[in-house]
Amino acid sequence: MVRPASRGCVYLALLTLFAPPASQHTLRDAADHAHLLFGTAVRAQRLSEAAYASTLAREFNLLEPEDAMKWETLRPDPKSFDFSQADRIVDFAIAHGMKVRGHTLVWHRQNPPWLAEGHYTPAQLAEILEKHIKTVVRHYRGRVFAWDVINEALDEPVLGSLRSTLWYDQPGIGSAQKGTAYIERCFRWAHEADPEALLFYNEAEAETMNPKSDAVYAMVQDFRRRGVPLDGVGLEMHISNLHPDMASISANIGRFTALGVQVHITELDVSLAVGANGDPTPEDLRLQAEVYRQIATACLSHPGCTAIQTWGFTDKYSWIGSHSRGKQGAALPFDRDYFPKPAYEALRGALEQSKGH
Repeated sequence: MVRPASRGCVYLALLTLFAPPASQHTLRDAADHAHLLFGTAVRAQRLSEAAYASTLAREFNLLEPEDAMKWETLRPDPKSFDFSQADRIVDFAIAHGMKVRGHTLVWHRQNPPWLAEGHYTPAQLAEILEKHIKTVVRHYRGRVFAWDVINEALDEPVLGSLRSTLWYDQPGIGSAQKGTAYIERCFRWAHEADPEALLFYNEAEAETMNPKSDAVYAMVQDFRRRGVPLDGVGLEMHISNLHPDMASISANIGRFTALGVQVHITELDVSLAVGANGDPTPEDLRLQAEVYRQIATACLSHPGCTAIQTWGFTDKYSWIGSHSRGKQGAALPFDRDYFPKPAYEALRGALEQSKGH
């Protein structure tokens, strides 16, 4: 494969700033050295693409489905489950010695029309949700080591408040206006289905010390005190600021791990402004690499931070371009042609320099 000339010179110049001397190690090698899980979100339909599959197997020791375990994919109708896409990802991971995170059992988005428009009563919804959680978790018992049980249950307009959703209060599962009671029920159902799986609460815009992460912290503290089976917190970290508050991010990771739970960085990407050709500036690539390095270093500085995942790994399939209508992109460690970017070398360097968890 020939590297595109328009990006080749830029990458070659920048790679020398971040590559460890004479290193031939992959990112996966470096993660194993650091005793850290380093993974990425995966699309089942891309596994038939040779470059996609070979890069995954070579560079990562952890996989998570992007959409294959969400309701709209798993539940084509009220009476059946379709595990085909998710099974393909799990089978790929097992064949290549990788661990699997399950994502996600409960979310307010990407639900099938039969569910979202079904006008169920709270009792009916509770029955549907309990059956869904237990069926999915039991199907992957012993193969999925950790689950995002609840995804993004807190709101953005009023940071720290519970989001009004089908599961909480529209009409909810019978725990409306009872705070985090519906979340607790979901964790208990998942634990009943697989007592060995690690159970995570996953949240966006909670990577720094802020009202949303304060609310997550209060919930985790309460759950831990009362014996609710919550094992970890997922911090998504979709970053668009090339100068994030790293002191706040590290302190936030530290306060969660001090509660005795694990932290996983679950959906990391660092988006850049791009031109009409989809390429960023050399300076932004340098800054992006530094952000990736700092995030990895922050995680490695806390023994309870045990996994880092990027949301996809190649710019070829990143969600950032469509989400920003082409204004941003180039958010991931590999470019559109699967060549490692400075961000890749920065991550690998940070992991190789770690003394291990």
